[in-house]
Amino acid sequence: MIREKAIVTVNEHVKTDSLLKHLLAVETVMRSYAKKFGGVEDIWGAAGLLHDFDWEICPTPEDHPTFGAKILRERGFSEEIIRAVLSHGNHTGIERVSLLEKTLFAVDELSGFIRAVALVRPDKSLDNLLPRSVKKKMKDKSFAKEVSREDITNGATELGIDLDDHITFIIDSLKSIADKLGLSSQ
Repeated sequence: MIREKAIVTVNEHVKTDSLLKHLLAVETVMRSYAKKFGGVEDIWGAAGLLHDFDWEICPTPEDHPTFGAKILRERGFSEEIIRAVLSHGNHTGIERVSLLEKTLFAVDELSGFIRAVALVRPDKSLDNLLPRSVKKKMKDKSFAKEVSREDITNGATELGIDLDDHITFIIDSLKSIADKLGLSSQ
């Protein structure tokens, strides 16, 4: 039921294919981490699906995700989901306390970055993508320059997970929806 309500919200506000793919990617990885950490998959997945739903409608970047949180409250989403959405950006000043909040922060930037890395590979897929390739692209400051490398490394640190293991986990999680993300070699 939570996912259906989240999908309706996303479909009403998200107009670009690239943002939709990002939201689906983060949702998928959040569900995988929920399984690993013993979280509630529907709640963790909804937080991932909704974390940037307001990006295209937000008056200014500084208002994101506070602008969206108001919409989520009006629609009856739980404070647990709303707080995770609010804490996924450093600029809101909301400290990440729960494992859900820390995981969303750790997954957000890196999921998008991994997708970008896969898209520039000759086969445009996640097949055989290794952490060292992702980390090599992280050193190239002109590649996906809007992605914060500091947030990527800090996210893994906040979770207490080795960055290589985190990258591998995200790649493996995304393989299950590679076709939806345009990252399938077939």
